Amino acid sequence: TIDRSLASGDEIEIEFRADSEVTHFAGIAIAPLGAKGYNPAFDVTLARYITAIVTEKCVYQISKGEAL
Repeated sequence: TIDRSLASGDEIEIEFRADSEVTHFAGIAIAPLGAKGYNPAFDVTLARYITAIVTEKCVYQISKGEAL
Protein backbone atom coordinates (compact mmCIF):
# COMPACT_ATOMS: atom_id res chain seq x y z
CA THR A 1 0.00 0.00 0.00
CA ILE A 2 1.21 3.47 -0.82
CA ASP A 3 -0.39 6.19 1.30
CA ARG A 4 0.46 9.61 -0.11
CA SER A 5 -1.56 11.35 2.62
CA LEU A 6 1.15 10.60 5.19
CA ALA A 7 4.24 12.74 5.58
CA SER A 8 6.30 9.75 6.70
CA GLY A 9 6.08 6.01 7.28
CA ASP A 10 6.53 6.83 10.98
CA GLU A 11 2.82 7.74 10.99
CA ILE A 12 1.79 4.17 10.14
CA GLU A 13 0.67 2.05 13.08
CA ILE A 14 2.20 -1.41 12.79
CA GLU A 15 -0.01 -4.33 13.84
CA PHE A 16 1.76 -7.09 15.76
CA ARG A 17 0.70 -10.72 15.65
CA ALA A 18 1.02 -13.46 18.26
CA ASP A 19 4.53 -14.47 19.37
CA SER A 20 3.51 -18.10 18.90
CA GLU A 21 3.45 -17.63 15.10
CA VAL A 22 7.26 -17.45 15.18
CA THR A 23 8.07 -19.47 18.30
CA HIS A 24 5.97 -22.53 17.37
CA PHE A 25 5.48 -24.71 14.29
CA ALA A 26 2.48 -27.05 13.97
CA GLY A 27 1.76 -26.43 17.66
CA ILE A 28 5.26 -27.47 18.76
CA ALA A 29 7.67 -25.03 20.40
CA ILE A 30 10.74 -24.36 18.23
CA ALA A 31 12.18 -21.64 20.47
CA PRO A 32 13.42 -21.87 24.06
CA LEU A 33 10.69 -21.81 26.72
CA GLY A 34 9.81 -18.21 27.54
CA ALA A 35 11.34 -16.79 24.35
CA LYS A 36 9.58 -13.74 22.95
CA GLY A 37 8.90 -13.39 19.26
CA TYR A 38 8.98 -10.17 17.22
CA ASN A 39 6.14 -10.58 14.76
CA PRO A 40 4.99 -7.43 12.93
CA ALA A 41 2.17 -8.02 10.42
CA PHE A 42 4.06 -5.89 7.87
CA ASP A 43 6.91 -3.43 7.64
CA VAL A 44 7.45 0.01 6.16
CA THR A 45 10.01 0.23 3.35
CA LEU A 46 11.64 3.57 2.64
CA ALA A 47 10.92 4.77 -0.92
CA ARG A 48 14.64 4.96 -1.73
CA TYR A 49 14.84 1.16 -1.46
CA ILE A 50 12.00 0.47 -3.90
CA THR A 51 13.16 -0.21 -7.46
CA ALA A 52 9.96 -1.73 -8.85
CA ILE A 53 6.32 -2.32 -8.05
CA VAL A 54 5.19 -5.81 -9.07
CA THR A 55 1.50 -6.54 -9.73
CA GLU A 56 -0.44 -9.37 -11.36
CA LYS A 57 -0.52 -7.35 -14.59
CA CYS A 58 2.93 -5.80 -14.87
CA VAL A 59 6.22 -4.80 -13.30
CA TYR A 60 6.57 -1.03 -13.02
CA GLN A 61 10.24 -0.09 -12.90
CA ILE A 62 11.08 3.01 -10.87
CA SER A 63 14.02 5.07 -12.10
CA LYS A 64 16.56 6.33 -9.58
CA GLY A 65 15.33 9.65 -8.20
CA GLU A 66 11.78 9.18 -9.52
CA ALA A 67 9.06 9.96 -6.98
CA LEU A 68 6.56 7.26 -6.14
